[in-house]
Amino acid sequence: MELRDIEIFLTLAQELHFGRTAERLHITPARVSQSIKQQERRIGTALFERSTRRVRLTPAGRQLQRELDTGYRQIMNGIAAVSAAARGATGTLRLGTMGPQAWMVGEIVELFRTRYPDVHVDHRDINPVTPLAQLRSGEVDVAHLWLPVHEPDLTTGPITHTSPILLMLADSHPYAGRSSLCLEDYGDLTFVSPTAPVPAAMEEAFQPFRTPAGRPIPRGPSVSSWDDQVKAVVSGQAVLAVPAEAARFYAWPNLTYVPVRDAPPVQWAFAWRTAAETPQIRAFAQAAQDHRTTS
Repeated sequence: MELRDIEIFLTLAQELHFGRTAERLHITPARVSQSIKQQERRIGTALFERSTRRVRLTPAGRQLQRELDTGYRQIMNGIAAVSAAARGATGTLRLGTMGPQAWMVGEIVELFRTRYPDVHVDHRDINPVTPLAQLRSGEVDVAHLWLPVHEPDLTTGPITHTSPILLMLADSHPYAGRSSLCLEDYGDLTFVSPTAPVPAAMEEAFQPFRTPAGRPIPRGPSVSSWDDQVKAVVSGQAVLAVPAEAARFYAWPNLTYVPVRDAPPVQWAFAWRTAAETPQIRAFAQAAQDHRTTS
């Protein structure tokens, strides 16, 4: 079995969709189908059950996935490590992340470190109230940001993960006892107001300016840091929309987290200044892409 065919099989085993598999691997759905049929003929049994509504692994397909997955990762990491050594990749990559998102992308960072042991990763924290400031100032080379980022001077890499949205409230808040909230409820609440301007599209991903029915969503106390945001919530002055990971990492006894049932999940990706792209940045972006393809 060719390495490319292994990659196609493992990607389809994860996506369970021929179109998405083709899109991830930059090939046609017909090429995916052809490769799977060839593998099934070679092995002598079906690897996937196909219907007009769904694709799923057969028992033989699940076994093959287990057998191939670890070996494929080792091969790709070995190739990348040797390639990096041959290019003499060295230097420092300054990476910025926000709070618990550092944990969410830990496997990507570890993959990069494995491939490029001579590149020092200087990991720094980004202020979520001014998410682009450290990237634009050159304090970090790569920033992990929530999307959308529609900035002409910035390039974004592959999506790393998505986060459901929760509303952080003081446990004394009238809505704290609810099992869930909806976006229309935002019109009855007061959100924090960043002291520095955040691109409107980014702010709206967490804090829309109007409800689905068109009601304005009030803004309250000005904040310049994560601590300011949390203090505004604890004091009851405001509420805060946060990624679901925050509930795990900031489980304060006087805070409550309530799901927002109709809020679209927020996507995350790495971004960098297009004009300042370096070989280290390109290598890091490739590690993120490879992790997405094989995870």
